[in-house]
Amino acid sequence: MHNEKNQLEIACFNYESAIIAQESGADRIELCENMELGGTTPNSILVVKVRESVKIKMHVIIRPRGGNFVYSDEELTEMKQDIKQYKKLGVDGFVFGILKENGKVNKKQNKELVHLAHPLSCTFHRAFDVVDSIEKGLEDVIECGFQTILTSGTGKNVEEGIFDLEKIQKLAKDRIEIMPGGGLRSSNIKLLQDKLTPTFYHSSAITDKSEIANPEEIKELRNFL
Repeated sequence: MHNEKNQLEIACFNYESAIIAQESGADRIELCENMELGGTTPNSILVVKVRESVKIKMHVIIRPRGGNFVYSDEELTEMKQDIKQYKKLGVDGFVFGILKENGKVNKKQNKELVHLAHPLSCTFHRAFDVVDSIEKGLEDVIECGFQTILTSGTGKNVEEGIFDLEKIQKLAKDRIEIMPGGGLRSSNIKLLQDKLTPTFYHSSAITDKSEIANPEEIKELRNFL
């Protein structure tokens, strides 16, 4: 799971950002919609359109709504249908995370989705930032078969979570990749690099009130990698 070099994933909330991410040197995009909700499952028209235009790797978030990460049977069925459909559209991986009411990782439901997504890679997203125990959460996520955990280190952002990020990465060893994300910008990526071994970094690279990635910010992030 261990990266020999740092790489960059850009969270894209629209078609424009996906194109900008590719042109500005991102290694991968995470496609989602509804930035104000922290990212939800993109509609299939957007997925098709981006896949046709973007040659770099493209992961898709599978999250039926904003709010918590405890899902009803209906929502779980919807998540399964989306994974089945998007697999056929040539995406490279999926991003999701399901918890129980008590803040533990829902191993049964996550395993079902990871199994359905196979052989595509799965990232456990920032639901990890609200698990009741990062040590136990880490082991559960690894057991479910995820390749990556996207986390701010349980802080509001990566700067707050920097010590936990370092701790989680050490505990993970080479069993799963720890991808820092949450308020990550060119202004603070160096702080993280000083503490972490090479990995994927995750940013929306949005620097103004729009929901469009800033090409200059992506290039700046790239410069640090």
